[in-house]
Amino acid sequence: MTIERPVGVAGLEVLNSLPARAARAELLTCCASRRWADEVAAGRPYPGLPALRSASAVALAARDWAGIREALAAHPRLGDRPHHERPQGERSQGERPQGGDREAAWSRGEQSGADGAAAEVRAALAAGNRAYEERFGHVFLLCATGLGAAEMLAALRARLGNDTGTEQAVVRYELTRIVDLRLAKLLDVIGEANGRNA
Repeated sequence: MTIERPVGVAGLEVLNSLPARAARAELLTCCASRRWADEVAAGRPYPGLPALRSASAVALAARDWAGIREALAAHPRLGDRPHHERPQGERSQGERPQGGDREAAWSRGEQSGADGAAAEVRAALAAGNRAYEERFGHVFLLCATGLGAAEMLAALRARLGNDTGTEQAVVRYELTRIVDLRLAKLLDVIGEANGRNA
């Protein structure tokens, strides 16, 4: 009789055993900050997801604002539709990550609460994104998992009133939340892949 372990445990064992370069590449799908990925990869082995998340939080807290902006650059605008899902003639606000890679797929899933939003809500999100980027100089970041389009829009509008220091603290918090969710997803994905290859 074999006892099956949770997929995350198998994934953590895989992550812990990968060569540094491969571990870094896997971690970069959770957060695009190269220094964060280097530090988290260097901290292996981790005894469990809580320790991995703790190391991640410490590495994110150590990043200067340039390191946070590097991570933000990989995030699509809230409410942006992938090219193939846009009605003919609808344009994006600019090119953001929308490919089929793991990180882009996770972003689409995390923002799925905006799917099917009414045209006026989509237009308000687009206008809010533009105003936010003009004010703060980077993409609006929100851990949107479980939120509907109206909640995303309300958060965007509320945060437009923040001063720069407050908004940078909020962005760090939201990024940490997103990365925490993605680390668990990563362990599931690489654990499942390892199980298929075993």
